[in-house]
Amino acid sequence: MDQREYLARLNPTTEDPEELFEHFERRSAAGRTLHALPDARHGVERGTVVVEDADAVVRGYPSLPRVLVLGTGLPAFFEPGTTVDVEEKLDGFNVRIADVGEPLAFTRSGFVCPYTTARARERLPLTAFFEDHPDEMLCAEFIGPESPYTTYDYDDVDTDAFRVFDVRDRESGDPLPVAERRDRCEAYGLPQPRHFGRRDPEGAVDVVRDAVATLDAAGREGVVVRSADGRAAVKYTTETQHHDELAYAFSVPFDYGREFLLSRVVRDAFQAAEFDEDDDRLRERAHDLGESILLPMVEAIRDVEEGATVGERHVVRGDPDAVEALLDHLRDRSLTLETEADRREDGDRVVEFLKVAESTRDRVRYYLDGGTRDE
Repeated sequence: MDQREYLARLNPTTEDPEELFEHFERRSAAGRTLHALPDARHGVERGTVVVEDADAVVRGYPSLPRVLVLGTGLPAFFEPGTTVDVEEKLDGFNVRIADVGEPLAFTRSGFVCPYTTARARERLPLTAFFEDHPDEMLCAEFIGPESPYTTYDYDDVDTDAFRVFDVRDRESGDPLPVAERRDRCEAYGLPQPRHFGRRDPEGAVDVVRDAVATLDAAGREGVVVRSADGRAAVKYTTETQHHDELAYAFSVPFDYGREFLLSRVVRDAFQAAEFDEDDDRLRERAHDLGESILLPMVEAIRDVEEGATVGERHVVRGDPDAVEALLDHLRDRSLTLETEADRREDGDRVVEFLKVAESTRDRVRYYLDGGTRDE
């Protein structure tokens, strides 16, 4: 790989190729060699991939900041006079789909997921889109109850589906303006997240409040607020999402760090301070928060005590080869899987499996057997 050439194309904050490319990992996927950046370095986003045989760069997706207080946060974050769009934030698996000689689905950390790639090719009009826009990438959430990464149920998704939330230049990462992106996706039949409205930042506060109330009642995740040009964005999540994430984390409490847990409590606290003016409502939220922490952890302890395996259950279906490639991909990521069912339905292979939470299982067993904890 000509590191100096790709350095110029990536435009990092360093002028020394070695300082950047020493952090790239050489990987094999789809019978090809890739160079992927697992963590952000020198102004280059996490998950950026160089596909040398296609002379292609697939830029990583930038991390979006989170606003904790809507009333002051939105006007402070966006430039005065800016127009912003409010769209739904979906609970799924973030992928970038780019044509590098063939369409591939890249994860946030720059791996190629063979299963997500196969499902994207089946479900999205990739050929038509990339024939007209070969230098762009589709940024999408892979959602549904039969996703191998998240298990959130959406009323209108029976198995799995994609929602395109951004279209960007594959190499520079520059986004399409929101209105242009929505029109383009509609023209190609690419499904998108719900759009709640377009306002100035001050006016968007009420739009977000109303949207979050609607989404919270439906048990959904939250919203993303973007500047009209697509270059600036913040996210904001619902009370339901905070509690659901805590409930999941405390069902495998020793597999998640303290920062993950604290961040969800902080989000909920700031939301409560801004929204919950009634003491009874605040106490109701506190009760729900406590249940999301204690109940799943007690259930996990009892499961281990009874000899059950703890972890995250998934169901996937599709082409048998794609499903097998997925299971290999997950095991290659050092995940321990337990297959609970493996069957055929209408030509598809359907596998139910458990991602074993080994740290939680082993630590809980240690304490149940009389082990001590240093604090």
